[in-house]
Amino acid sequence: MQFNLTPHPATPPSGQAFKLWAIVDHIAKLGAVATTNIWFGVGAPVTRFAIPKVSEPWRADELWQTTCFEAFLRAAGDEAYREWNFAPSGNWAAYDFSRRREDVTRAEVESPPYIRMEDNFTWWTVGATIAVEADKDWHLGLSAVLEETDGTKSYWALAHPPGDKPDFHHPDCFVGKLP
Repeated sequence: MQFNLTPHPATPPSGQAFKLWAIVDHIAKLGAVATTNIWFGVGAPVTRFAIPKVSEPWRADELWQTTCFEAFLRAAGDEAYREWNFAPSGNWAAYDFSRRREDVTRAEVESPPYIRMEDNFTWWTVGATIAVEADKDWHLGLSAVLEETDGTKSYWALAHPPGDKPDFHHPDCFVGKLP
């Protein structure tokens, strides 16, 4: 499935406009776990963006302070959800919420996501592979914070709720579905 993300109207990118998209491949497996591959593509040169260098990726907090890609997963009919953060450096985070922005805890993750980046000179991608419970119907929110080298931050999502600030945790953002 391919999705197009749009910047929040209050936080457009600087300079020339570009596209941001995501391709999601959900592979249902027999048993309790399915694999979900998410590729985020940015239609501008990677040199335009602030991307911290990391020699050895690790689990880290506050990745959204700079360039970061996010996936929010909520089971159909449930208020609880998981937030995944993927940095181009390979750093990652996962948080569980009991409902919108409440009771946040660090998610217990059996194995960290597999994150990789590809630079195609005029566009670039960040891919992440995560494990999810196979027996649920998942609602999906995809988002990104893109920090440019001039300090401009744009906030992208599949859908934005009404308001003057981006809010990726809002239920209106969970517009995608995993098959």
